[in-house]
Amino acid sequence: MLRPICLTIWKYLDPVYFFSFTRLQYICPEKEEGIFRVRLTRYKGRTVALGDGTVIGKNDILLKIHFHNVKLLQDLDKMNNELSKGKVIFRQVMKSMPHLATFIVYHPEQAKIKGIIGITLIDNGFTQLGFECALPKNKLYSSLKKLSQLPILLLSCSTISIKNIVLFIY
Repeated sequence: MLRPICLTIWKYLDPVYFFSFTRLQYICPEKEEGIFRVRLTRYKGRTVALGDGTVIGKNDILLKIHFHNVKLLQDLDKMNNELSKGKVIFRQVMKSMPHLATFIVYHPEQAKIKGIIGITLIDNGFTQLGFECALPKNKLYSSLKKLSQLPILLLSCSTISIKNIVLFIY
């Protein structure tokens, strides 16, 4: 009962948050297409060498991707099977990738964009999408990010337990 109420409230607050407090933009002219919202950012972490030889260092320009979480959670709301939820997320991301590529190719800063970065709760399947994982070294940063994503976890899980929440945070 609480989940649909929270999602409805989030659905109406999201546009206010999106337009007033973020520098995010949609990757498609049609906002209903694509699950990503993006912004350019300067990388502030430790130097990372990717599998293709690309080295990302401090102050390199990256495209930061964000899931349109409320849209995604509404699509998953009636599902109880975690595997089915994973398949839907995978399909949504695959469907959005061409839009993301087009966005980058036609972006005025395209030549400066060195890579794509994002923080996610997804811990399986990202390599099939062409992404690599680089975990943050700073434990405080990691804990704060996990804490900020806790509401998404609580709204997306079929079953919730204190044990799972504690395991997630630590």
